[in-house]
Amino acid sequence: MMTAPNTSISDTSISPYLLLHKDNPVAWRPWSDATLAEARSSGKPILLSIGYMGCNWCHMMNQESFSDPETAALINDNYIPILADRDERPDLDMLYQGAAGLMGHPGGWPLNIFLTPDGAPFWVTGYLPQQDSPEQPSFRRLIGDNIALWKNERARADSTAAQVRLAVENLYNRDMSVPQENMNLDLSALRLAQRYDIFFGGVQGALKFPNAPLLEVLWRAFLRTGTPQFSQVIFTTLDNLLFGGGYDHIGGGFFRHTLDERWFEPSFEKMLYDQALIIDLCTQIWQFNRNELSRQRVAETVSFLLRDMKMGDAFAASISSGSQTEDGKYYTWSEAEIDAALVGTFSARFKQVYGITRDGNMMGRNLPRRLGNPAPANDADEALLARQREMLLAIREKRAKPLRDDRVLTDWNGLAIAALARAGKVFEKPEWIEVAVQAFDSVARTLGGEDNTLSHVQGSAGIAEDYADMARAALQLREVTGDNRFLDLAKAWTQVLNVHFWNERINGYCFYADNAEQLFVRPRMVFDNPTPSANGTMLTVLTQLALLTGETDYMGRASVLGNTFGNEANRMLNGAGSYLAGVEYLINSLQVLVIGHKGHSRTQELVRAYWSKPMPSAMLVQLEPGEPLPIGHPATGRGMEGGHPTAYICQQGNCSNAITNAGELSLTLTLPPQLRAQQIQQLQQSQQPQQQPQSMRF
Repeated sequence: MMTAPNTSISDTSISPYLLLHKDNPVAWRPWSDATLAEARSSGKPILLSIGYMGCNWCHMMNQESFSDPETAALINDNYIPILADRDERPDLDMLYQGAAGLMGHPGGWPLNIFLTPDGAPFWVTGYLPQQDSPEQPSFRRLIGDNIALWKNERARADSTAAQVRLAVENLYNRDMSVPQENMNLDLSALRLAQRYDIFFGGVQGALKFPNAPLLEVLWRAFLRTGTPQFSQVIFTTLDNLLFGGGYDHIGGGFFRHTLDERWFEPSFEKMLYDQALIIDLCTQIWQFNRNELSRQRVAETVSFLLRDMKMGDAFAASISSGSQTEDGKYYTWSEAEIDAALVGTFSARFKQVYGITRDGNMMGRNLPRRLGNPAPANDADEALLARQREMLLAIREKRAKPLRDDRVLTDWNGLAIAALARAGKVFEKPEWIEVAVQAFDSVARTLGGEDNTLSHVQGSAGIAEDYADMARAALQLREVTGDNRFLDLAKAWTQVLNVHFWNERINGYCFYADNAEQLFVRPRMVFDNPTPSANGTMLTVLTQLALLTGETDYMGRASVLGNTFGNEANRMLNGAGSYLAGVEYLINSLQVLVIGHKGHSRTQELVRAYWSKPMPSAMLVQLEPGEPLPIGHPATGRGMEGGHPTAYICQQGNCSNAITNAGELSLTLTLPPQLRAQQIQQLQQSQQPQQQPQSMRF
């Protein structure tokens, strides 16, 4: 819908980030056809500022430069100022972040990028202070410099913009393909592990992000190879994340990152996608070694989601950091506050375990964290600490809370739904599965449209990640509940992706649809940014759909997709975690069939044996006796052995012999993939395998 020129962002937006700027002296416009037409007719350059609600430095710029009348006057007189919320317009953010990187800027938020009237970048910066300093110029000075550049050296600005346009097109739409046989998953994981901090975990550097997609790659490598160095990297990272300042020990939930390499001081913002991805990883860790810390963090983070992030039946996007100092007061304590809150409960023990001191461990106050502090000696200590945390939470709840972004984002909710469904099954928490189902139905109802379309957020067209993450959530719910309505929706959303997002010339899913607003480049994205890329997620979705339906088109497209971005994934491993995981799913996908009446106790024993093991490249399918399999499935014709509920493990066109004992199934699933494949082949030696379509693999 067209927006009239000079329309204020407050007239059109429901974004809490944009509405924070509604009283700025800067005459912000929304990104729209009308605003771009205004820029072209006026001949003025565009100042595009992209940020989001949880961004501390975005709020700093709002308070400093964007609220300054002199700076605002320079902007209003010489630019068409546009403000965009990256959560509302991820297409703009992804495209211009890519351009910023090509222009030598590290990216991030706020992203202040100077554009020609037709939207091509010629200059970029991030946060700059209000006043000049020896280290960097002020934002006002940069505004003035770019006015001079545009007026006096227009040819140079246009030339830069033309070069950036070509570079962005090349970045996203060049040939990135490589045959799957040239993608060495073990070597990729090794190269990633070498970039990890062996002392504190996380990728080496001053800031520490959880980066769950990369940890997933290392975790899969450990399960695949048994190489202990991979597990050492993972557990070192998780110990620091789960015990350190990156986790909210009082209220549950993970902060977006820490500001130091030792995981001590967090940035006080919580993103829905981080909660989902870490819940999923910790669930797999618990399946492997029954690690109590992983179970506890999953339970506490789910409680945080249900308490603080629910929006009706779905989930809000984030809790803002606002100001690092101000929000730090919400999460931190003086020693006197701790003593008063925990009076009569042996507060000295809590202070010892959580590093509470008189002088404080952060900004003169105390952030509770267990990293480097003595672990409790027994269960009684843990019970006491749990009660003390509840007491502190009750008091903290009375404080002024950080701002919450209440919008429901489709892709982030898809991630949360999948994580809750899986965790609910693994930890035998049916109430979590019910929450996942309710959230799924809410998103499908409120953000779904005609012809199976999805919105990214209310009023904003869906991007590829929305369809991919909701399709994956649907398949996870289908695996957990057995309800085929979820399979039907996964197929429908995949069809929309195949018709409107697929690049027919060079393959791969584009970031936005062919019938959406077309920006100066229509990109294909393989990198996680920071959520899993659609092209990575869809490798898993397409493979699962092929296994569930027997339709060879799904496997054919998955194979093409697996080749499409291999060269780029090899080049930039740090950003390709979900794609590498998807390639492994495509190559090593495994199906566990359980045939038996679903209410039968021995059927449930077999099902529990499956869910007791970390099987990131596997899928469970439960069938009632006599229920048909897809045409050409290698288990066709098999059923319950001796009238007992029976399991079959199927991989690459072969199925094991019948397994009726849950202990035997658990043992077989514990084997490394190579040995498990050998065992399946050995069990098959006495049987003639069923004929398969060549392009179909179960």
